[in-house]
Amino acid sequence: MNAVLRVTSILALLAVLTACVPPTPIAREAEAPPATPTPAVEVVTLQIWDIWTAETDSQVIETLHQEFEAAHPGVKINRVVKAFEDMKATAKLALSSPDGPDVAQINQGEPDMGALVKAGLLVNLTPLAEQYGWFEKISPGIVARNSFTADGKVFGEGNLYGMPPTAELVGVYYRKDIFAELGLSIPKTFAEFEAILETLKGAGHVPITFGNLDGWPAVHTYGEIQNVLLGAEGRQYLDDLIYARGNVGWDVPVNVAAAAKLQEWVKQGYFTPGFEGISYDDSWSLFNNGQGAMMLTGSWMSSTFAAGPYGDKMGFFLVPPETEGGRKLSIGGTSTAYAIRVGSPHVDLAAQYIDWMMSDRAAELWLQNKTVPVQPVDPALVAPGTLFADLVSAWNFMNETDAVGHYLDWATPTFYDTITAALQELLALRITPEEFVQKLQADYAAFLEEKASR
Repeated sequence: MNAVLRVTSILALLAVLTACVPPTPIAREAEAPPATPTPAVEVVTLQIWDIWTAETDSQVIETLHQEFEAAHPGVKINRVVKAFEDMKATAKLALSSPDGPDVAQINQGEPDMGALVKAGLLVNLTPLAEQYGWFEKISPGIVARNSFTADGKVFGEGNLYGMPPTAELVGVYYRKDIFAELGLSIPKTFAEFEAILETLKGAGHVPITFGNLDGWPAVHTYGEIQNVLLGAEGRQYLDDLIYARGNVGWDVPVNVAAAAKLQEWVKQGYFTPGFEGISYDDSWSLFNNGQGAMMLTGSWMSSTFAAGPYGDKMGFFLVPPETEGGRKLSIGGTSTAYAIRVGSPHVDLAAQYIDWMMSDRAAELWLQNKTVPVQPVDPALVAPGTLFADLVSAWNFMNETDAVGHYLDWATPTFYDTITAALQELLALRITPEEFVQKLQADYAAFLEEKASR
């Protein structure tokens, strides 16, 4: 067989063999298993009503809301912002509705929180406070002013119905440069404080910048003198008085003595001349612009004073007790409190929301906003030597020692009008300290009688 024939035969044989091999099946592309549908995240909308109307406050709340939503997938917050008076006027009707807010900021006191408790509209927060540790963040005095008995009839005891996130306190703003010039230091006793008043007057300064055209600033001045004279007895007496327990009244010697001391300060010329015709806004403007060495008012003025022309020269201290290291209440309070609506389908989530607003992160944001949070704050988080550091230190002391006192105008529904008018007469020296106290007692006795008849 020649070579050509052999090749031809081999090729033919290969062709036959190839034809006998079964074809390799073409691998089929694996079919993807049917996709498991992603379960739809149920969207829960939490209805929140608050009164943080100021732009800077609102920014804090918006930040906290964004972070709460990010930490709670599927939760959306629907926020409604109301003015304080609008909230007071609409809260009861809204909380009565099945579509009402899950959480709302409620003003403390009988006319607001007390009425809502009595109507069965607020969730008892006591078990939630124990679960989340809220009682460790606020003093017993603050717990009391957010508490009522379950029937809403007794204020200051019973169940917790609100949690307030921020604090306010009343004390003395002072000019550090003037104190340094005169060799003065922060007083440790009330006698030292009065000695400073005399020194400042002798040096040609207005000791206390003061304007009482509006009436209410004198409530704070009188209240702080009263707190000094009450001393360690202040907690029990003022709690009984403000919570209307019926076992104390205004007609006691210490209240007469406080009124007499206030008139003495007027006669000594310790206040801004013509204070009767100066409004509160004009008075703080005077102090902010350098007229006066001290001003007795609240923490709500701190950011204004800190930003003013003497901001770096401002300090703050609490009115000192009668004896060094003695116990004394200082007028203070909190923001209105977060409460949960009875009937809310999201009570657990609402509790998580309140806990979020009471968190360390919330405190951090409030500090950045130059607002004192209600819970204890690490002083290291605040720039030392600043006005705000003084305020945080003072509040920490008040909260830790249960020394947060009362606003006296809470005593009865009509007491604001009564005490402001009586104080204007007292400061004008038109009535005696005894007559002043009699006016307060008359209002208070009428309230107790009306309350007993309910």
